[in-house]
Amino acid sequence: MTSSDINIRKDGRAGRITLNRPKALNALTYEMAMAIEETLDAWAQDDEISIVIIDATGDKAFCAGGDIQKLYEIGRAGDFAYGQRFWADEYRLNALIAEFPKPYVAFMQGFNMGGGVGISCHGSHRIVCDSTQISMPECGIGLVPDVGGSLLLARAPGRVGEYLALTTTRMGPGDAIFAGFADSYIPRDDWPALIATLCESGSPTAIQEAARTPPDGDLPDQRAKIDTLFAGDTLLDILNALRHDQGDFSSKALKSISRNSPLSMACAVEMIHRLRGPSADIRRALDLEYRYTFRAMEHGDFLEGVRAAVIDKDRSPNWQHDLESPPTMAAAQMLMPLKENSLTLDKKDATA
Repeated sequence: MTSSDINIRKDGRAGRITLNRPKALNALTYEMAMAIEETLDAWAQDDEISIVIIDATGDKAFCAGGDIQKLYEIGRAGDFAYGQRFWADEYRLNALIAEFPKPYVAFMQGFNMGGGVGISCHGSHRIVCDSTQISMPECGIGLVPDVGGSLLLARAPGRVGEYLALTTTRMGPGDAIFAGFADSYIPRDDWPALIATLCESGSPTAIQEAARTPPDGDLPDQRAKIDTLFAGDTLLDILNALRHDQGDFSSKALKSISRNSPLSMACAVEMIHRLRGPSADIRRALDLEYRYTFRAMEHGDFLEGVRAAVIDKDRSPNWQHDLESPPTMAAAQMLMPLKENSLTLDKKDATA
């Protein structure tokens, strides 16, 4: 299918998905996400398709996240069910990509944040270039790292996951590979020829041949400090360690953290800790994320966070809690099982 927002087609032995909202930084709408899901369901069974390639038009962004303005407008009017259905359907797509039976290749230039991470970084082959900037900025708008991002953060080396979640730091190509959000660095000029080869062969082997040594990032040198300062069991423990350290790195981290929702950050730390270890998988991560997002509009900071960042743009959110006494009990309540409202990934009508 082809629409103004997304171009889905077959090209040789490849299934091609191209996001096409460059003026909106290719932000992912609900309709785009559902079109991708419907397509992948069909391609998984299609013998003509040996490989899936997802990319995006424009230079600024692969995908700068989900289209949250509509979520805000409907939630502000008191309708929480729309958001709950949106997140459940989006998470079903994230699981489909993570478990997809064929090579799934993502070409990620420019900004790739939030919902964009969910449709790229769970793929089998994740390609970055010099302009790539990957981040999970959800704590800044009263959400938690979701779309399966909590699992990627839990699998990052040492305590890098906690650092990325709480500071919402952007990763260039080298750091994205180091943290496990990407696999291969390939200069952008080499992408067209590589895509042509992938379409012709239906095999991802050319990716390894095209890969180059990525530029140096910041995280490897910061790793020891991150592992020390972000090792606490709770958000308060991490804050105390940073405040006690008083170094430049800690001061910068605290400044970033101070902008974000204390409730979101407390939950993010707890989620990463629960998902760290061999038993965690994409379904467990999405289930945990959905416990938060299901409650985010009514009980969390999401509506206020979006108001401050996107609607009024005053950058002065009035969070429910403060960093002097991070909300341990409220965080626990946000992550309680949903029982009859639990996330169902296998049935389309389960969230209707």
